[in-house]
Amino acid sequence: MKIAVFAGSFDPFTLAHQDLVERALPLFDKIYIAVGVNSAKQGLLTVEDKLYTIQAVFKDHPAIEIVSFEGLTINFCKKVGANFLLRGLRNTADFEFENSIAQNNLLLAPQIETYFLMSRSGLAHISSTIVRDVWKNKGSIAQMVPAEIDDFLKNK
Repeated sequence: MKIAVFAGSFDPFTLAHQDLVERALPLFDKIYIAVGVNSAKQGLLTVEDKLYTIQAVFKDHPAIEIVSFEGLTINFCKKVGANFLLRGLRNTADFEFENSIAQNNLLLAPQIETYFLMSRSGLAHISSTIVRDVWKNKGSIAQMVPAEIDDFLKNK
């Protein structure tokens, strides 16, 4: 079974994240969307809110499981039997950052391969940081996040 982990803070989960997961579905038998827990970081959403909203987005996708984890992503991969890490790239800065992480992950766990997917045109400008800033300043995020996330934040 080909199992991938797509890990991140997902604060909040964006249309770019959703697109990446949906495009990766044909490549893997199962994808874990793994919400990293960093107790030192105060975000827009709680871990529970992130899990709830992402589960709402993928409620009709049995090959996708949404979970939280602490510690090294590579250790979580080992725990769930994943041999692949899924990462998105928006630009060359992302490539430089992600490449360094992938190289170090290979040192820690050579059996786990990182797969990179480029952001689709029209979504590469979306980041959780920008979404948080627009939302905090009362702007519309409807074109940056799945409807389930937008609805949740409207009621927050």
